[in-house]
Amino acid sequence: IIVINTCSVRENANNRFFGNLGNLKKEKEKRDFIIAVCGCMMQQESVVKRIKEKYSFVDIIFGTHNIDSFSSLLDEREINGKRKDVLVEILPDTDVIAEDIPIKREHKYKAYVSIMKGCDNFCSYCIVPYTRGREKSRGSDNIIKEIEMLAGDGVKEVTLLGQNVNSYGKGLDENINFAKLLERVSDISGIERVRFMTSHPKDLTDDIIDVISDNEKIAKHIHLPVQSGSNRILKLMNRKYTREDYISLVEKIRSKIEGVSITTDIIVGFPSESEEDFLDTLDLYKKCRFESAFTFVYSKREGTKAANMEIGIDKEDIKDRFKRLIEIHDKIMFEENKKMEGREYIVLTEGKSKNNENMLSGRTSNFSLINFKGKSKAGDMVKVRVNESKTFHLYGEEV
Repeated sequence: IIVINTCSVRENANNRFFGNLGNLKKEKEKRDFIIAVCGCMMQQESVVKRIKEKYSFVDIIFGTHNIDSFSSLLDEREINGKRKDVLVEILPDTDVIAEDIPIKREHKYKAYVSIMKGCDNFCSYCIVPYTRGREKSRGSDNIIKEIEMLAGDGVKEVTLLGQNVNSYGKGLDENINFAKLLERVSDISGIERVRFMTSHPKDLTDDIIDVISDNEKIAKHIHLPVQSGSNRILKLMNRKYTREDYISLVEKIRSKIEGVSITTDIIVGFPSESEEDFLDTLDLYKKCRFESAFTFVYSKREGTKAANMEIGIDKEDIKDRFKRLIEIHDKIMFEENKKMEGREYIVLTEGKSKNNENMLSGRTSNFSLINFKGKSKAGDMVKVRVNESKTFHLYGEEV
């Protein structure tokens, strides 16, 4: 059985999917096996139609709302044997979040836990609300139960996941919000560090900032996508905040949370972005001094509002802007890392360094990657002194 899970956020992921799918055709001609495809791309009718017409060797197609039905789809495929038509089960949306689905985890000491699905923001460039549906929060008791089981199995760090974790709790019949959930998770015995992503700037409230500041178990790292520093572009993106709002929020976070790192997402080349708009983005970046950023060239997604906007920018100009942004990113990241030299941090050891088997590797609370000398093993929380900084990582030794 081969399962291909898909993503629709950028065009490159779509292209890789169809390339990999095409490569499987010859393999399936040599020996029979089941091919199942799922994920966000399958929520788009045009994609399912293309698979049925040009990749008829695919056996099963299912979407983002019914992963819990995969085993029954496999049973149906096995009972029916070889079939001419692909078995398709796509739900347009659902009010139910399936619980107690078995999960195979990559690590024994850290885990990702989904707390909600979908998104209500409808940013003009983003396909996610159309493929993942509207926001739906898991009941807090189900989340706590899952994390308690993880803690009992040796997990020390959990990362709470949601398209917009700050809006967690809306629509639930219980008195819960994201700040309260963070407190409940941090109270679980055995859990030593709590991370989360992603935060939408318009919903990052004071109570969330306060609980991060006051609770040692909650990681001092906030991923806060800004996307652009231009008010005109932010309005076109439907981000629902201004550059002034965002800068003020960053200043508040840094004033209240000691040692916090703020990372972000930035899109270059959004339709009609002018040089002045881009300079506003560079200016915001310099003012906020992000510890790191995910930077992307705008990728047109059919079905979104931005897909109907005229790009109006030369490709060479976009490449030049992206290069200039990366230069600022690398310069500031190195300068911020330099400030960590000589200081000591609690690090979750993740095992041997990928580039040097004589060193260990791990992350600080503020998500900095550090390679260090020591005798700890994967899963240990140890104190590490930073001796040297590079642009993308640190060097140190266990204290």
